[in-house]
Amino acid sequence: MTRIRMFATDLDGTLLRSDRTISPRTAAAMASARHAGVEVVWATARARHSVHELAQSCGFQGRAVCANGAVLLDLADGTPAIIDTVSIEAELAGAAMTQIRDLIPGVVFANVGATQFVAEPAYAALCAYTDHHRDPRAMVLSETLPMLVEPMVKIVARHPEVTGAELYRTTAAVGIGGVELTHSGAPYMEIAAAGVSKASALARLCAIDGIDPSQVAAAGDAINDIAMLTWAGAALVPANAGPDVLALADRTLPTNDEDGVAHYLEELAAAHAARDSL
Repeated sequence: MTRIRMFATDLDGTLLRSDRTISPRTAAAMASARHAGVEVVWATARARHSVHELAQSCGFQGRAVCANGAVLLDLADGTPAIIDTVSIEAELAGAAMTQIRDLIPGVVFANVGATQFVAEPAYAALCAYTDHHRDPRAMVLSETLPMLVEPMVKIVARHPEVTGAELYRTTAAVGIGGVELTHSGAPYMEIAAAGVSKASALARLCAIDGIDPSQVAAAGDAINDIAMLTWAGAALVPANAGPDVLALADRTLPTNDEDGVAHYLEELAAAHAARDSL
C-alpha cells in the first residue's frame, strides 16, 4: 500500500464545519498527522487574509494553496508568506470579462490580487461579508476593470438574478479563451489563468518536495476540487458533497459537521505510527 506523504484538503464544506470553524478535534488531527510525517496542505478558493485568520484560529503552520491554485502561501512562522503566484494577463482578463458580459448581460466583476481586491460598485452591492471575508462597505471600488496595482490572480463574477452555479454552467458550456473557469459553491463564479487549479498548485509543491501524486491524498466537496481529486492518488469526499463530486471518491468520509477529515487523519497518523514501529 502506498504511503501517504501529503494530505491536501479543501476548507469550506470539507475541513470546516458549517459554522466555518475548525473543530478542536480536527486541529488536533492535523497536528497528529504532521507529527507522523504527513504534510498537511490547505487547498482553497479563499484569499490570503482569510487563510491567515483561520490558521491563527487553530495553530496551523503548514503551506496553503489559495485562490484555487493561483497563490501559494507558507504559514510556517505564523505569517502568510507568499511563495508563488500565477497571474492572469490584463489583456486576457479584459477580453474574458467582455465575453462573459456579452453572453450574460448584467454580470458584474471584481479583480483579485494576492493581497488586493477591487470590485465594481455593482459587485460590492451584491456582497455579504461572508462572501469574501471582506466588509463590502470597505471594498476598493472601480467602475473600470481590470484595475490592480499588483498582478491579478483571480476574477470573480456574479449576477443579481443568476446563481453562481448557473453562471458557471452557462459560461463553461460556451468556453472562454485563455482562462480557467470554476465554482466553489459560492454565489459567484471564479476565473483564473488557463491551466491553474488546486491540482496544478499541488503539483508544484510536490515537485519541490519530491513527492509523487500517488503519495498524495486529497479531500474536497465542490467543482473546484475535481481537478485535485482526480490528480491525487486517493480521493476523499465528505458525505455532504454533491453527487458529481461523490462519484469521484475513493472513499466517502463522514460530513464536514461530523469531522470527516479528522476521522481520516486520525487513522492515517495511527497507521504511520504503527508502520514506523515495525
